[in-house]
Amino acid sequence: MTDVIAFAVLLLGYALISGRTQGTSLTAPMVFTTGGLVLGAGGLDLLGGSATGATVRVLTEVALTLVLFTDAVRIDLRVLRREYHLPLLLLGIGMPVGIALGTAAAQGILPGLSLAGAALLASVLAPTDAALGQAVISDRRLPVRIRQTLNVESGLNDGIALPAVMVFSALAASEEVGGSTWSWAGFAAGQIGVGALVGVCVGGLGAWAITRADAAGWVNATHRRLFAIGVAGLSYAGAEVTTGSGFLAAFVAGLVFGALARQQREFVHQFAEREGELLTLMTFALFGAVIIGPRLGDVDGLTLVYAVLSLAVVRPLAVAVATLGARLRPETVCFLGWFGPRGLASIVFALLVVEHGDVAEADRILLVAGVTVLLSVYAHGITAAPWARSFGRRAGRYDPTAPEHRDVTVHHHRWHAPRGQDTGRGD
Repeated sequence: MTDVIAFAVLLLGYALISGRTQGTSLTAPMVFTTGGLVLGAGGLDLLGGSATGATVRVLTEVALTLVLFTDAVRIDLRVLRREYHLPLLLLGIGMPVGIALGTAAAQGILPGLSLAGAALLASVLAPTDAALGQAVISDRRLPVRIRQTLNVESGLNDGIALPAVMVFSALAASEEVGGSTWSWAGFAAGQIGVGALVGVCVGGLGAWAITRADAAGWVNATHRRLFAIGVAGLSYAGAEVTTGSGFLAAFVAGLVFGALARQQREFVHQFAEREGELLTLMTFALFGAVIIGPRLGDVDGLTLVYAVLSLAVVRPLAVAVATLGARLRPETVCFLGWFGPRGLASIVFALLVVEHGDVAEADRILLVAGVTVLLSVYAHGITAAPWARSFGRRAGRYDPTAPEHRDVTVHHHRWHAPRGQDTGRGD
C-alpha cells in the first residue's frame, strides 16, 4: 500500500497545480520523473519494485499499447498522403539516417558494444515523444505546419521504429545464444508479419462492428471509448498468442480502425486524454523510481556523452539531412531537430530488450537509453515553452508564402479536445 499512497500523493499534488504549469517549463513528465527519483530506491525508498518486475512490465506495456493505438487512430492517412511532406521526410529519411548515425556514434563512443547492439540502441532511441515538449505542439503562435510535423511524426514513429528494434534484437541475440543470423531474422520477420496481419484483422473487424452498432443506436458515448480500447487490447493479445508482435498489432489496428471508423476518433481521443494520460504519468514515475533511479550510480562519462550526442547532434543532423531541399529557414530546421524528445517508447523498448533475456548487452542498452530519456525529460521540458514563444514571434513575421506557413489540416493531439479540422496559418 505504500506504493499506492506515494503515487496518489504525487498525483494529487500535481493535479492541484496543473493549471498553473500550462505554458511554463514545468511539465508533467518532469514532475512525475522527479517524484519517482525522490520516492524510489535512490531516494526515500517509498516506491519499490524492479525494472523487470511484473508490475512495471504490465504497466509499461499497457501504456505503450494504448499510446501506439491512440496515436495511430488520430492520424488521418488520407490527409497524410496529400499534405504531409515534412513528416514523411522525417519518417522516411530522418529516422533511418538517425539510426545509422546513432549506430556509428555508439560504436565509436561505447567500447565493447557490438554492431548489432549499437544498432539496437540507436533503434530504441529513434522514436520521439511529443508529450515531453507539449508546449511546442499546443502553442498556437507557431506555424501550423511546424506543429503538425512534430505531432504527426511523434504519432507514427513509435510504430515504425518497432520493426527495427525487433530485427536488431534478433541479430544481437543470434550473436549471443547461437543459431544462424537468418533464422533469427526470419523469426523477427514472422513476428512483424503476424503482428501486422492481426492488427489489420482486428482493427478492420472492430471498425465494421462499431460502425454498424452505432448506426443502429446500440452504443452510448462511454462504451464507444471502451470499445476502442478493447480493440487495442484484443489486437495486442491476439498477436502475442499467435507469435506476433503485440505492439505492432496495436499500432496497425489503430491505423486501420482510424481509417475505417473515422467518426469514432473523438471518443478514442477522449480516452487518451483522460485514462491514457494517467497510465503515461505512472510510467514516468516508475521510470524515475525503479528503472533509472537505482542505476544512476552506474552512469559513466561515456554514457553521458552518448546521451547528449543522441539528443543534440544525432537527431538534429538527421533532420537537417531529411529536410534538404525543403527550403526551410535554418532556425526551423534546428527547431525541428531539437524537439525530438525521447520518452515512453524508448523506455518500453529498452525494457523489452532486457525482458527477453537473449541480448547480453541488454542492461547496458537500458542504462544508456534511460540516461538519454532522463536528460530529454528535463532538457526538452525546460526549453519547449520559451523557444516555442520566441520562435513563434519570429515565424509570425515570415512572408505568408514561406514554406513554414503552407496550409495543412490540423490533426488532434493528446492534450486538448479536438476543435474540428481547421486549416491555414492559424487555428
